[in-house]
Order: sequence, then C-alpha cells, then structure tokens
Amino acid sequence: MLKNGRANAVRFTTPEAMCRMLECQPVDLPEWVPDDEEER
Repeated sequence: MLKNGRANAVRFTTPEAMCRMLECQPVDLPEWVPDDEEER
C-alpha cells in the first residue's frame, strides 16, 4: 500500500485515477522525500 510504505510497484491506473480525482497532471503529484538521512 502506498500510504504505509509497503508498495513494490504502482500500476499506471493509480496515478491516472489520482489525477482524475485531483484534476491535475502526473507532474503535479507530490514527490517522496525521506524523513531520515539514513533513508537517502
């Protein structure tokens, strides 16, 4: 699942559905930034 960090992949339909719901383009979706220096 995306929200708990256990996703291994994202299907192409996931960002499409998110963009339809948020009325945005894929480039507008947030970028993941690690909380901890060790994760970088």
